[in-house]
Amino acid sequence: MTKKSLTESDSNYDHLEKMSVSELLANINSEDQAVPKVVEGCIPKIEKLVNEIVLRMQQGGRLFYIGAGTSGRLGIVDASECPPTFGVSHDLVIGIIAGGDGAIRKAVEFAEDDTSQGWKDLQSYEIGQLDTVIGIAASGRTPYVIGAVESARAFGCLTGCITCNDGSDLAKAAEHPIEALVGPEFVTGSTRMKAGTAQKLILNMISTATMIKLGHVRGNKMVDMQLSNEKLVDRGINMLSEILNISREEAEKLLEKHGSVRQAISAVK
Repeated sequence: MTKKSLTESDSNYDHLEKMSVSELLANINSEDQAVPKVVEGCIPKIEKLVNEIVLRMQQGGRLFYIGAGTSGRLGIVDASECPPTFGVSHDLVIGIIAGGDGAIRKAVEFAEDDTSQGWKDLQSYEIGQLDTVIGIAASGRTPYVIGAVESARAFGCLTGCITCNDGSDLAKAAEHPIEALVGPEFVTGSTRMKAGTAQKLILNMISTATMIKLGHVRGNKMVDMQLSNEKLVDRGINMLSEILNISREEAEKLLEKHGSVRQAISAVK
């Protein structure tokens, strides 16, 4: 009999349907509290990966996330937040999901079982050897992701992965495996819960640390953010007022004139 993987192991709880809403929420929260500690243990491996990513991106490389289902969606969320947050182009950090963009909202049956499609999807972006490919799969056994990472590594890309099982085929395929072993899910096998939370935390770390080292943050401010709505324009005015020690009225005029927080600061200093 095959041993259950960690992500498929039985929940620490049973008879969930008999619990009150209060009990359900408290128990879910109790399980979630273990996740940050597990991620903390992954920091040395995350650091090594980020350092390599930065070196390659400084030479013109890009960062690709590739996954299926929840894992793929999480990669797309992180990638899509980089342009508005850090002012980078949409083709610098790219999220790819098995089954294509339609799978973001609706699952595409058996898309994750194709071992060659992931690499084909990466090739559609004219993948290069300076690029980094990070496979995301809670189970670590998704054929679409494993095939993509194996092919990317053979091609010469930097490869990493984020998984929540130990010793998986995906971890073996990647140069920089990150294994966040969060244990059984509250609902057995529902890896959108603790595993998904761990993956999101790690993705936050990777993209944020990378963008900071690439120079897209000044002090602790998002000086390259896109001013795409009134809230962000107001935030930009506040940044300028604080950084340059000027009135909001002066800051607003500067921002209107130069179009970005960074350019406004550079024009004055």
